[in-house]
Amino acid sequence: MKRDYFSQGARSDRRFGEQRSGTCMALIDGRFLIWMAQQGALGATGESVNRQGLLSLLSQALAHSALDVDLKRIYWYSDRSDGLVIDDQIVRLVQAHDADGGASLLRSLGHDLKQLAEHHACDHVLVASDDERFLATIDEAQLSGLSVHLLADESARNMPQMVRTDPGWARLLAQADRRVVVNSQALADMLQGKIPTGMGLAVEDIEELRKSMQEVVSAWWDEEPEDLREDLKDALQISRGIPQEVDRQLLLRMRQRLARALSLPEKKMLRETLRNVVTGPAVPAAFDGLPPDTDE
Repeated sequence: MKRDYFSQGARSDRRFGEQRSGTCMALIDGRFLIWMAQQGALGATGESVNRQGLLSLLSQALAHSALDVDLKRIYWYSDRSDGLVIDDQIVRLVQAHDADGGASLLRSLGHDLKQLAEHHACDHVLVASDDERFLATIDEAQLSGLSVHLLADESARNMPQMVRTDPGWARLLAQADRRVVVNSQALADMLQGKIPTGMGLAVEDIEELRKSMQEVVSAWWDEEPEDLREDLKDALQISRGIPQEVDRQLLLRMRQRLARALSLPEKKMLRETLRNVVTGPAVPAAFDGLPPDTDE
């Protein structure tokens, strides 16, 4: 009997649906984020920003740091109005850093962090700043039960070196519950309104993730009986989508492998990996291994 891969009936393995571990707010120093995008990015990033893709990029970075959180809102602190009105993003205007040395930002962002902690408004806060003066405020918020994470570029992967080159930021990063690393090129692309490349991950992370997916999918495929393999091949021939049962099994295996849920772009990569394993890499339709027909 052929397996009905596209059955919509309820199944016991629905209990393996992805779970959220809490809600999250992001407090973002716009000036710092622009600086971070310029680190290691190709080409000039400029001072103008497009925040349309910010929530998605930060959500992916959080997921990659094993934080299965629901990013509810972003607070954006800047000394200039960019004229953008974006859902789930609140703009806080502060004095220019050159005018007051960042004191206005320190008051505004610090006040919001204290309010979130005191009112238990969320479970996690993601802060994007390298100002060491936030250390005491972050410590106070953590003592109230709030998990505080700091956004960083790839340099945060080598903390011993950072202690030598930038001890102030190193002390701030060491205070964080997690250091959420974002790829500078992906960040720069997003701020310029481009589609971010690399899902916000460093190149080595993407290749490691791709390797893990290949291993997980191949191991699952090897365990499948021959008749069920044929059924799945047939199913993929008639639909561009992945059967829900198979999708759930592979998502669960990847969650167990990585100890976190996959982001949406990562799920797409997993499904592409499955197709390559089951049907083989796509071959251009115009090429069939034979010389082209001629009229001669």
